[in-house]
Amino acid sequence: MTDPVLQQEEAPLPTSPEALFGKLEALGISYELHHHEAVYTVAESEKLDATIPGTHCRNLFLRDKKKKNFLLTLQNETDVDMKKLPPVIGSDRLSFGSSDRLWEFLGVRPGSVCPFAIVNDTQQQVKMLLDKDMMESEIVNYHPLMNTMTVSLVPKDLLRFIESCGHVPHIVDLSPAKPESA
Repeated sequence: MTDPVLQQEEAPLPTSPEALFGKLEALGISYELHHHEAVYTVAESEKLDATIPGTHCRNLFLRDKKKKNFLLTLQNETDVDMKKLPPVIGSDRLSFGSSDRLWEFLGVRPGSVCPFAIVNDTQQQVKMLLDKDMMESEIVNYHPLMNTMTVSLVPKDLLRFIESCGHVPHIVDLSPAKPESA
């Protein structure tokens, strides 16, 4: 019997970074591409972030108890209290989506989650949420479906990309979900 996790790790991505770049170019979206070593966490990427201008971001793939899926893309500096987040995004109690669900719905592996993965959600089963503060940045940075590269672009072009994938990007003010000050 084949291990499904091993199968997933060896499977080709549904959309390759090269296909993503082709889609960006077809849409007339300008971007800057940076190659680097693989990074899996915000902490691992801190040194790298210092060399790439713009707002660096992270992504949370979430699922609520009604089995609704959410991809929340926010700037690294934005802290959220997961217990305060549901009413802000219109959901029930949230948990992190499993790596199997991540692969099923967005076609990426842990450590490579990014808003570009919405291209693989052809059934519109994932609600795309974007941090309002992040979207006010001049330049935003995300992995292009793999964590060995970073793409820099302007926020309005990210919106255009998401819309071209048949999704409605929801810009969310996350300030009501901030943790209490210590």
